[in-house]
Amino acid sequence: MKTFLTLKKSRPDPELIALKEELQLAQGELSLAYRQFDQATDPELVESCVYQISAVKARCNYLIRAIKKRNPEALRGLRLEGAAVWT
Repeated sequence: MKTFLTLKKSRPDPELIALKEELQLAQGELSLAYRQFDQATDPELVESCVYQISAVKARCNYLIRAIKKRNPEALRGLRLEGAAVWT
């Protein structure tokens, strides 16, 4: 009788998938915040954009840490670009 070893394919972690999707959305928001900053002329609008950029960066940092905590290898396939690449 032959025995075959079957490898179980692990199911994707739904929370990890949700975190990755949220990170990608946050990166889009960060890109938009930078574009708004580049076009702002009023000092109050510039200040508002600075706060928006800071808030979105903080959220991206949180999401990156959460993704790394759930699976350190998870960021390999995720495209991090521009100002959103920091640790």
